[in-house]
Amino acid sequence: MEIKLPVRGYHLDGYNHVNNARYLEFLEEARWQYYDNLSREALQNADWAFVIVNINIDYKYPATLGDSLRIHTEVDRVGSTSMTFQQTVYLNDTDTIVCSAKVTFVILDKKTGRPRPIEGELEKILKKEMSI
Repeated sequence: MEIKLPVRGYHLDGYNHVNNARYLEFLEEARWQYYDNLSREALQNADWAFVIVNINIDYKYPATLGDSLRIHTEVDRVGSTSMTFQQTVYLNDTDTIVCSAKVTFVILDKKTGRPRPIEGELEKILKKEMSI
């Protein structure tokens, strides 16, 4: 799944390129778009939650004011209670990689606060977009 986001003035740091912390927000926006493509009703009524446990980002190329960023998000790995997204941020409509990230999250049971197995209906919902 892909989204596009414009680089705005308030995204920039003192060196006039996108501040590293802003990429966390960009990546989160792309993940929310991914979640919105899943069953919105299932997510709103769910007794489970996505909880980020690890993010690794490799910065490759500076983005500046006026650039448009294309963020590609896909599921990289599914474990017994966790999943990992691979996200890549591209510059404008090119193949130039601005940064790439692996984002791991655990599925938590909202009632117990403990990890929940990815199985049954939950597995069906989460793998809907993956074609696994």
